Amino acid sequence: MAELHFFTGTMDSGKSTLALQTNHNHAARGRVGRIFTTQDRAGAAVLSSRLGLTHDALEVDRAFDFWSYVVTSLTQGARIDYLICDEAQFYTRDQVDQLAKVVDELQIDVFAFGILTDFRTALFEGSARLVELADRMNVLQVEALCWCGKRATHNARTEDGVMVTEGEVIVVGDVESGEPHVPGEAVDVAYEVLCRQHHRRRLTAARAKAVSLAPEPLPFG
Repeated sequence: MAELHFFTGTMDSGKSTLALQTNHNHAARGRVGRIFTTQDRAGAAVLSSRLGLTHDALEVDRAFDFWSYVVTSLTQGARIDYLICDEAQFYTRDQVDQLAKVVDELQIDVFAFGILTDFRTALFEGSARLVELADRMNVLQVEALCWCGKRATHNARTEDGVMVTEGEVIVVGDVESGEPHVPGEAVDVAYEVLCRQHHRRRLTAARAKAVSLAPEPLPFG
């Protein structure tokens, strides 16, 4: 029986790498699949991992219909045994419902990969629906680490080096960006994984370093 699988973890936990590995394993056994992604840091129609691995993919926008795509492909004689869906947190509720229908009605396996919560610690729309519908939910065992060494559980967004907890949910940024912002240029958006304690305190690695380098106050006023 086909199943809807949801693999989740924070940034840097290896979701895209696992997506590529899953596709490789199934393709090596003669199965035929399709790879989908959206808002990938490498650009449109590309699934990329932080290890440098990439694969061509079909770009999913908010109007994309998985059910129509799969049915049309099968009607035209294509073979589809499974779907790889990366960055599934950005999918709409309806699109996740379409994936569940593909599994139930067409007996095609779906492997979805995505982050659970956004930088505000709120569930993404696509991830919330996957939690509700998935036959199997798997939390990745590769643990991302906060700058303090504890297990990272939250995704933080910084703008010009300052952590923010409000703004647009979907903004593509660089997780390794460290360049200072030049006045008059676009805001520099970056992401970082933090433990809950440091996310609550808005204490990013850069801010923690700045604090540690600050001179000690004199013992007298």
